[in-house]
Amino acid sequence: MSVLLGMPQAPAPVLAPRRVTRQLKVGSVGIGSDFPVAVQSMTTTLTADVNATLQQIAELTAAGCDIVRVACPSQDDADALPAIARKSQIPVIADIHFQPKYVFAAIEAGCAAVRVNPGNIKKFDDKVREIAQAAKDHGTPIRIGVNAGSLDPRLLQKHGKATPEALVESALWEASLFAEHDFHDIKISVKHNDPVVMVRAYELLAESCDYPLHLGVTEAGPAFQGTIKSAVAFGALLRQGIGDTIRVSLSAPPVEEIKVGTQILQSLNLRPRKLEIVSCPSCGRAQVDVYKLAEEVTAGLEGMEVPLRVAVMGCVVNGPGEAREADLGVASGNGKGQIFVKGQVVKTVPEHQIVETLIEEALRMAEGMESVPGSSVEVVA
Repeated sequence: MSVLLGMPQAPAPVLAPRRVTRQLKVGSVGIGSDFPVAVQSMTTTLTADVNATLQQIAELTAAGCDIVRVACPSQDDADALPAIARKSQIPVIADIHFQPKYVFAAIEAGCAAVRVNPGNIKKFDDKVREIAQAAKDHGTPIRIGVNAGSLDPRLLQKHGKATPEALVESALWEASLFAEHDFHDIKISVKHNDPVVMVRAYELLAESCDYPLHLGVTEAGPAFQGTIKSAVAFGALLRQGIGDTIRVSLSAPPVEEIKVGTQILQSLNLRPRKLEIVSCPSCGRAQVDVYKLAEEVTAGLEGMEVPLRVAVMGCVVNGPGEAREADLGVASGNGKGQIFVKGQVVKTVPEHQIVETLIEEALRMAEGMESVPGSSVEVVA
């Protein structure tokens, strides 16, 4: 009998098919249901500081960011856009509020897309025809980004507050104005800081249009809180096939947003998995310091790009089973660790050698995976 153990082989199962959307291109990145869900972040530098902004974009690119957004609140920022758009390794979206003139500056600068917030751009509806024509002439997609904190005053008065219905009404109204001018390269977001309100808004929006949707819980908070809010909201929507790009909004360095967003997509099999550490939460049965063991193994394998599941287990109850199902694992106890590779015990080592041995085996396996792309190891019993 042949039994494949370790990481699931492609294609990996997903919770639901993607919602069918229109397709568009943001620079080199395809957006919509025909393409993978993309991860975005936003720079925190002054956009006018070209070198600092490009440095941060490079860091985001290295972390796995697909698309980056830069703020453009001043003329100095607008003047910096051509150089940033030209030199960035990934597509750049200009983020425009208040001044419609910066929308045209961003399009002229060669930005891959422009995000506009209709709720706080002066007389935005009056400018739609000109914006649509400029965007059409340059092949520049537009993201209509509606935020609960800056909703059109007319809709706030109508609905009383930023309800899901108010957010969706705002987005669809602005999209309809662009459609009147035969412009359809649109992506929409309806962000709220409450995950429940945000999820309902996107569900209503998904029922009402076929534009690709950008998911975000706005002002999600510090790293821990923001991660939980984003994971809950994105999971609820992505499991319905809703969502084409995501941004995890954290009060933390932008690279942390990419790490969290990437992990959310990997956990849902919407992005190829890389290194995954499976480790037990520890309990009174544990005979080793599982926390320390898992942290040291994680640190030793940081940056590994191959799809490798490593199980770090602390007792003999679930340890052997989990270690056997992983690509590489250890079941620890009685001062030693059994090392499993693809379901088979390959050696038993003293406790103080567990970390070193796991790292050595992981690097050896990774080297084999890189030399034979797409290969899998079959254990025959």
